[in-house]
Amino acid sequence: MTALILFVSTFVAVFALGFQSLNVNQGHYRAAALTSFAIGGGNLLILKIVPDGDLYAMAAYLTAGPVAIVASMWVHKRTLGRKHQRLLG
Repeated sequence: MTALILFVSTFVAVFALGFQSLNVNQGHYRAAALTSFAIGGGNLLILKIVPDGDLYAMAAYLTAGPVAIVASMWVHKRTLGRKHQRLLG
């Protein structure tokens, strides 16, 4: 169960970091500010769980990051990124 919680909290934090970065780069001020709450929440859980984690928890932590960053790029492109793409092209 610890590994699952760590995977989810890492996924949330990394997803939000990627999403926030894209929001900042594209000038979406409100969305960038709101993602800070998800980043903070994910990081709080990560910091609480990692010190007591076993190998499964560490594997979950390392796996969640790459999955989350790609997911955030995909979701952003299909949500807030659409508005930006229409303005450019």
